[in-house]
Amino acid sequence: MIGKLYIVGVGPGHHDHMTFRAKEVITESDTIVGYETYVNLVQDLIKDKTVYRYAMTQEVERAHQCIDLAKSGKIVSLVSSGDPGIYGMAGLIYETLAETGWNPNDGLHVEIIPGVSALNSCASIVGSPLMTDFAVVSMSDLLVPWKIIEKRVESAAQGDFVIVIYNPASKKRIHQLQDTRKLLLKYRKPTTPVAIIKGAFRESETIVMTDLENLPSHSDKLGMISTVIIGNSSTYTYKDLMINPRGYKSKYNLEEQTNPDLKV
Repeated sequence: MIGKLYIVGVGPGHHDHMTFRAKEVITESDTIVGYETYVNLVQDLIKDKTVYRYAMTQEVERAHQCIDLAKSGKIVSLVSSGDPGIYGMAGLIYETLAETGWNPNDGLHVEIIPGVSALNSCASIVGSPLMTDFAVVSMSDLLVPWKIIEKRVESAAQGDFVIVIYNPASKKRIHQLQDTRKLLLKYRKPTTPVAIIKGAFRESETIVMTDLENLPSHSDKLGMISTVIIGNSSTYTYKDLMINPRGYKSKYNLEEQTNPDLKV
């Protein structure tokens, strides 16, 4: 008997922002696997299940165990925060299965359950910063050389993309975001709006609204559960919100209104 493998995104962690399907497959599963922090986000849903908790950097072991358990007949949920297809475990699961010659049509049943990613949840908290084209970049150089990350950042800066930064800093990794800031200042004004969101929709949530010039003074708000949103040339702030114009006013010639609270 072959089981099932669900790769589940539980969003930012609060159950109000978890999809119905995510809760459904977790309930169906008899086995839960995941990084300990992510497993703790769904603790109240998995009380009567077999749970395998992993430390960070054990992703390969996690992937193999999920696949082996599912092949043995278990119904397995591999849980991730956010969306498992965005810097999550979905890619590694598929890579591992592909190496075995797995056939998705008649082999092990695998299903990705999408979740609200940090870019969605954080943007919703600080306004409407992602209304035009944006780029998402991770500052973690464990798997990608820093030179490549720098090249991607500069390309996004040249293209005037709003930039969402995942994993902006850690205890051992402190220069990346500052190097990124220096790169961006070649193309953007020091007053470009920046939002730093830490622990979105969790009890530890903190929000800082600042700009490129003053970003270094908020380094204490950075960490692995922080997301940084950097505006483009059109982004402005209004009463502690970031707004990125979609372009409706210019297209439909809507009446312009002068508002002293608007800061570009």
